[in-house]
Amino acid sequence: MRSNVWFRQVHRWLSIVFTVAVIANFVAMGLGEPPPWIVYAPLPPLFVLMFTGLYMFAIPYAARWRGSKA
Repeated sequence: MRSNVWFRQVHRWLSIVFTVAVIANFVAMGLGEPPPWIVYAPLPPLFVLMFTGLYMFAIPYAARWRGSKA
């Protein structure tokens, strides 16, 4: 049960980081040609968000498959 809480916390904080990176990307594009590190900054949090989201999506199905009531 502890790992579920940890995954949810990581997912929440990474969503904030991702949102800030996307906003910074739009602001930088509005000011001219942005450097590559700003353009690609949203990608690492996005990939981690994808994996944590898929894990949280699969938790109820895995619990049902194992026969427990979650």
